[in-house]
Amino acid sequence: MNTNSKESLKAYSYPELKNLVQELKIPQFRAKQLYEWLYLHHVSSFDEMTNLPKPLRETLKSEFTLSNSTIINVQISQDGTRKYLIKLDDENLIETVGIPSRNGQRLTVCFSTQVGCLMKCSFCATGKEGFTRNLLPGEICDQILLVQEDFNKRVTNIVGMGQGEPFLNYGNVIKALEILNDPQVIGIGARHIAISTCGLIPQINLFSQVNEQYILAVSLHSAIQTTRDNLMPKVKQYSLDALKRALSSYIDTTGRRVTLEYAMMKDINDDEDHLEALIEFCKDLLCHINLIPLNIIPDSDYQPSTSQTLSYWTKTLNNAHIETTVRHSKGSDIAAACGQLKNTLSIN
Repeated sequence: MNTNSKESLKAYSYPELKNLVQELKIPQFRAKQLYEWLYLHHVSSFDEMTNLPKPLRETLKSEFTLSNSTIINVQISQDGTRKYLIKLDDENLIETVGIPSRNGQRLTVCFSTQVGCLMKCSFCATGKEGFTRNLLPGEICDQILLVQEDFNKRVTNIVGMGQGEPFLNYGNVIKALEILNDPQVIGIGARHIAISTCGLIPQINLFSQVNEQYILAVSLHSAIQTTRDNLMPKVKQYSLDALKRALSSYIDTTGRRVTLEYAMMKDINDDEDHLEALIEFCKDLLCHINLIPLNIIPDSDYQPSTSQTLSYWTKTLNNAHIETTVRHSKGSDIAAACGQLKNTLSIN
């Protein structure tokens, strides 16, 4: 190993930890102990790993870091949603959102997968920040564990809908999901884990081969090519026809329904032509549509569709036998809603 540049131990999955202890010529059961210290007990130093022999702790300390993430600010919405500004080991910042259900039975975390985002969707605050780097698996998991500790309540659901395009950090995201889903540590059920993508077809194809019942959500936002190209310029290379074929293949392979997300923008993508195009796109597709009233961001001319338009679209789509719901994002008063995350420090 190169001791000049320490690697984060949180970049390792459980199988990789097993390989590591084999390489270090120590008993295999140490891998599980390490794994539990990282993701069950969420320690911040090797010295806290008290059931490991001191020489092993010293070896780990000399070879690795723990890449600890720290909450530096929390904003609390009127609806109970909490937005966290989190500092990473290298001083970069990300935002994460904790969303309690009204009845208190569920706690959902909307987690980030990148520092910034490359996609530059015109209606999203994150894309205006530019892109810095991908998050490590442990940095993704840390977000869930930090929220869990702050609420003092078990996280039940997670959604990869925060900052970044998850499928541009595919390997690290999948590794993080394996850890988050593992009943040995965090144990969030696969059906309670959703990943959202702008529609990167090669990764959708890869995701269809993952042997877990994760939920795939696709940010569609228009079923008319020119409109979608304007709203989401970085996915112009993937036509809507190609996207539909990829989703059909995903459904055939997995037997799972896909969620289509559609941010409703007044006079942009909410007229009759866009409605008819969406109905046609969904034809013969096992899908559920989330209509999302656009969350306003600073310095943007986009406005949300009216409540009447939302009601009309919902009724028309359901009448066309396309299961549709309106998703009212929580935390909009603290800029914690869909499309609003921007690493802004605000002290209440």
